[in-house]
Amino acid sequence: MTTVTTHEIRRAGPRFGAEVVGVDLTRAVDDATADELRQAFQDHKVLVFRDQNLTPDQHVAAVRIFAEPFDHPTAAKDAGNPLVYPYNVRQTGKASTWHIGGLWRSPVFAIESLTYEEVPALGGHTLWADLQTAYDGLSEPFKVLLESVGAVYDADPQNYAQGTKRSSVTETVEHPVVLEHPVTGRKGLFISTSALGLTGVSKEEGKILLDHLLRHASSPDYTIRFGWNPGDFVLWDNQATWHYAVDDYGDGARVYRKVIGVERPDAA
Repeated sequence: MTTVTTHEIRRAGPRFGAEVVGVDLTRAVDDATADELRQAFQDHKVLVFRDQNLTPDQHVAAVRIFAEPFDHPTAAKDAGNPLVYPYNVRQTGKASTWHIGGLWRSPVFAIESLTYEEVPALGGHTLWADLQTAYDGLSEPFKVLLESVGAVYDADPQNYAQGTKRSSVTETVEHPVVLEHPVTGRKGLFISTSALGLTGVSKEEGKILLDHLLRHASSPDYTIRFGWNPGDFVLWDNQATWHYAVDDYGDGARVYRKVIGVERPDAA
């Protein structure tokens, strides 16, 4: 059954991020609501839906509102749905660095999403930074320079799989450090802490530029922070933001499921 909803988009920060209230994603939403959610996602880049308690199948259906769920070649898969990837940080380790998902491929994932199952009593929040606003904060001459600069990353998806020991880099992929968003056309920084180096400049210049860009893009001026309860669902624009899972909860539990989305072939 398709459910007609009356909902509210509550801004969570002055620059980006919002909580969606009044939408039950355990049931199919009507077309008008789906259109409004997609617009809200473009506007706010990070959307949080509290107390959804999605099953794996419902999680996939929720992501399908926004993008095409992606079959990851190396991620451990949920027994009930191969498009769902379960994580338990006590086994898989923590991702406590600023990063963008899917840098081993081009284009990277359009969106990433999580459904939380267990969270620590205190701590375990997640930070996002708005890479487009960070780009806006650069000087015009610096923007011109960055248009000709790329960043190089490991192209082996196995080295990004949960709980695996990284092998040496044998193949690389290059991404521009300034990305024009494929949906909105807005320019933003596109950089991650896993960058192996920059192209278009000397090695020495690249080190200086990379250090500056990483610090600039993670500035508190461009960030938003969310805390979690079991059942919460969040999705974010992986081409306009990067994120950081705060490791301040010791050996506490953090269990969640991830579903990734890529652009649909007919999205253009």
